[in-house]
Amino acid sequence: MGLESLGDLAIHVILKKLPPKDAGRVSCVSKRLRSSASDDLIWINFCRNDLSLCHPRDPLGNPLPSFKEAYQSWRQAFGKYPWSLVKRVKRCWDRIEAWLNDNFPEAKATLCKGATEEEILELESALKVKLPLPTRILYRFHNGQEVEKANLVTHTFGSSLGIIGGYSFYSHYVNVYLLPIRQVIRDTLQVTRKLGFFRRSKYVLVAASTTYSEKLFFLNCTNGQLYVGTRNLLTEGEMIPCVPHELIKLGHGLNSKEQQDAMLLWLEEHGRRLQNGFVKLHEEENVRAINLFPEEPPLCSTAITNGVKVRASALLIPELSDLQDDVEKFLFAYSIRMSLEPQGCIINGVSFNSCQLHWRHWIIRADDMVVSDVNGEAVIGKFPLLCPGDKEFVYQSCTPIPTSSGSVEGSFTFVPGRLAEPKGDPFLVTVASFPLKLPDYVF
Repeated sequence: MGLESLGDLAIHVILKKLPPKDAGRVSCVSKRLRSSASDDLIWINFCRNDLSLCHPRDPLGNPLPSFKEAYQSWRQAFGKYPWSLVKRVKRCWDRIEAWLNDNFPEAKATLCKGATEEEILELESALKVKLPLPTRILYRFHNGQEVEKANLVTHTFGSSLGIIGGYSFYSHYVNVYLLPIRQVIRDTLQVTRKLGFFRRSKYVLVAASTTYSEKLFFLNCTNGQLYVGTRNLLTEGEMIPCVPHELIKLGHGLNSKEQQDAMLLWLEEHGRRLQNGFVKLHEEENVRAINLFPEEPPLCSTAITNGVKVRASALLIPELSDLQDDVEKFLFAYSIRMSLEPQGCIINGVSFNSCQLHWRHWIIRADDMVVSDVNGEAVIGKFPLLCPGDKEFVYQSCTPIPTSSGSVEGSFTFVPGRLAEPKGDPFLVTVASFPLKLPDYVF
């Protein structure tokens, strides 16, 4: 009993369960099966499962008449690459784009359309490298960000629209974006002239800050690792790996299904952090940017004392770290967010509708050794007044330590009411311990 003896509904059910390649083969058997296999309801399923497409569009976003044509256009456009890797890269970009679309559309607007194979070959020829396949496919979906377009500079120190994000403390401001191919070529050649060892290496500059606080990310096209420069980058070529080495599997040849380089792993992890709320958008003085200070435990601690809530977290500042310094090897910045709960400040059962910071006490450890015990007035010269319903008071500072891990804990001294008109005795507010740790993924 052949397949053609079955009813149309049964054939449709069978075709939906086949992989797309087999459905295409079935269409070659007879006119009837060709008609059944061309049913767009079947190709809707393929497009949804493989590419998460809700509308029939080609890889450049252009509308097409049918889902079958859409699926064929994608397979044709990426025919030289392992299909499983193409689907994985698309999932990675879909996650990032979805978050940007919902939360940061002005940054999404800076994403360029995908690069052509000719543009990628131009990069490889100009820089004498061979990009790892995952990075090639990443560029085929989006050719970096066009931050240089008019009216995109939104901060005194540069653009805040980098999709990798950044941080600020004191006068140090960083925001990182992905470079388009033409800038990868131009800036890599400039760096090569400054760094002699780059002439013999296979590094390309793929991401950078838009500010004078140069933060530069390099992809090693030989081993697939992503690196970020330290304070000693220009003098010593010193860099820190951004992804665990053991995760990188470059594979061999176009047909390898296990290929993953650091660039893909890095962007996948960044997308997860955005969607899970581990990092969030921060707005200050009408400037919005992705803030890399962790917002969730275990890297972000939270403590509430007498109605005062303090959240705290830290991150590595690679571009200001010095791996050759035995005393101040790693620089960490930390972010402190304080607010007053809706019920106000409660002291001995009495509620007050405000309290003001007077004093701070920090204990900073490298591993288990105390390296700093700080007592002083205010924070960054400010004495914040907290009231219910107000936005968090946020400030950033930094500390160097000689080891790759440590911690910070301490307390604030507040007075109920105001410093000028205290309503009661000063009280301590706990700052729960939060880690200083060289992370597996460096952003």
